[in-house]
Amino acid sequence: MMYLAILNNDATVLGFLIVMLTIIFSLEKSNIYQIKLFFKYVPALLLCYFIPSIFNSLGVISGEDSNLYYIASRYLLPASLILLTLSIDLQKIRNLGPKAIIMFLTGTIGILIGGPLSLILVTYLFPSIIPISSDDLWRGLSTVAGSWIGGGANQAAMKEMFNVNDQIFSSMITVDVIVANIWMGFLLYGAGISKKMDTWLKADASAIDDLKNQLIKFKAKNQRIPSFIDFMVILSIAFGITGLAHAFADVMAPYIQIHFPFLAKFSLTSKFFWLIVVATTGGLILSFTKFRQYEGAGASTIGSIFLYILVATIGMKMNALAILDAPGIFLLGLIWMLIHVILLLIVAKIIRAPFFFVAVGSQANVGGAASAPVVASAFHPSLAPVGVLLAVLGYALGTYAAWLCGILMQFASL
Repeated sequence: MMYLAILNNDATVLGFLIVMLTIIFSLEKSNIYQIKLFFKYVPALLLCYFIPSIFNSLGVISGEDSNLYYIASRYLLPASLILLTLSIDLQKIRNLGPKAIIMFLTGTIGILIGGPLSLILVTYLFPSIIPISSDDLWRGLSTVAGSWIGGGANQAAMKEMFNVNDQIFSSMITVDVIVANIWMGFLLYGAGISKKMDTWLKADASAIDDLKNQLIKFKAKNQRIPSFIDFMVILSIAFGITGLAHAFADVMAPYIQIHFPFLAKFSLTSKFFWLIVVATTGGLILSFTKFRQYEGAGASTIGSIFLYILVATIGMKMNALAILDAPGIFLLGLIWMLIHVILLLIVAKIIRAPFFFVAVGSQANVGGAASAPVVASAFHPSLAPVGVLLAVLGYALGTYAAWLCGILMQFASL
């Protein structure tokens, strides 16, 4: 039986979400001791994410019936990436070193081996709670691997490659979304206690701090009271390049699909892939021009607002009550994610990688380009491009690694 959400008009829901965001950030700046203490341990960004998920679970709003996530991810996400990269210093990004790549690849390996290991554990210890055959199970889980290593395009590729039926695929999407969103919530919380995590990891986060401090100094040096023209130029930069990115993606993705279909395994036939790549590249190119001075007029602030709206729409996609429909598969997904996390923390401890690399390396795998910059920007808006760059790498590896994971799960289910 289908239930209609209390707020079912997207315009109404958008207004509701923006008012909610305003209340959250207003409270974060409160001088009341109890509220300040609360936000000391609970990042505002985490509330922007979880509060919509609560309203979605209670039926107040519906992420499933709303188009807001699509609009935010296709328009506001690329616009925010452009504005957040406008003042970036590529040399400082390079100075972050190889640990970002190491942690990303560790996350990929964690998903790769976590699938078959969790499958063995759950089917051996709790065989009665899995409602589908072992053959359907490993095939379905291969689509989760595609999503958690690459993205939606890689997930669709696994569905076709392993002949996953629509009913099984629907259950796997539910597990994928809920488990991935729960983990993202932990990462957003971790961003708020990153210094404690770095101390535990014995990590040197000086390169990350240098990048953040460089942006703060640049913004302070160029800061001015923005004029009407300043706002118009900032919006023109954001949505002008976003429009060009869409136009390029609309041509490039179908062209590659027709003439070079084998490149689909690298997600090069995905319009969303080209949208994110072109938008980020446009922002990086403008960072070498005088347009970067618009950071002083609030470019990254507007970009952050766009990103927070995206976070709220991501949150409203999670319905915690859907766990009840497939508790066994959900348990398997949790164990799978736990293996991924444990491996990340072990390697981070060994190489003394900052928690930032753990979080972004993980989310670039599990969440892709739509949410990796969100997690990166939770540490500082200037770090959003790092999330994008790693997520693009995930698109390239996704199909190969997910296919291998699927084969390993097939053997594990014998």
